[in-house]
Amino acid sequence: MAAYDKADLERRMAGATEALKHDLAGLRTGRASTGLLDPVTVEVYGSHMPLNQVATVSAPEPRMLSVQVWDKQNVGPVEKAIRSAGLGLNPINDGNVLRLPIPDLTEERRKELAKLAGKYAEDARIAARNVRRDGMDSLKADEKKGMFGEDERKRLETEVQKLTDKTIADIDAAAHAKEKEILGQ
Repeated sequence: MAAYDKADLERRMAGATEALKHDLAGLRTGRASTGLLDPVTVEVYGSHMPLNQVATVSAPEPRMLSVQVWDKQNVGPVEKAIRSAGLGLNPINDGNVLRLPIPDLTEERRKELAKLAGKYAEDARIAARNVRRDGMDSLKADEKKGMFGEDERKRLETEVQKLTDKTIADIDAAAHAKEKEILGQ
């Protein structure tokens, strides 16, 4: 068991929040967002590559994405990858450029996406709690090794708990904002 390291705990909790924000960016709202295509991988040159390594993604209009494919022979595989990504997008092929109109979301789909945002948030909360547990375990181990006494351990446990509470509040705020955006409130 490693010694208590506050900076490491802060970094790992921030990582849980950042991972959540990345996941939420991939959820589709009514507006075009280049983050929507982040999970798409394309099979080119005999391997699977992230879309952003074979094309430039931009949002020229609020309800349209544009994918500029760098190598003309990859337009077909990129189009196929976007269609099969399960994002509900239908690319329009203009030679080297794929245009992706963002369709309106149905009320049912909005509710599904809001539920998915809630699931992502719960996963992030669990990650933060796991970091907290690791921190508490290392504090107890350090106390047993005689690195500090019970009073110091309790003070540091309170610090870890405050960090956890702050992280979970950040996670809840990010999830709540995304749910409001998805539901159009």
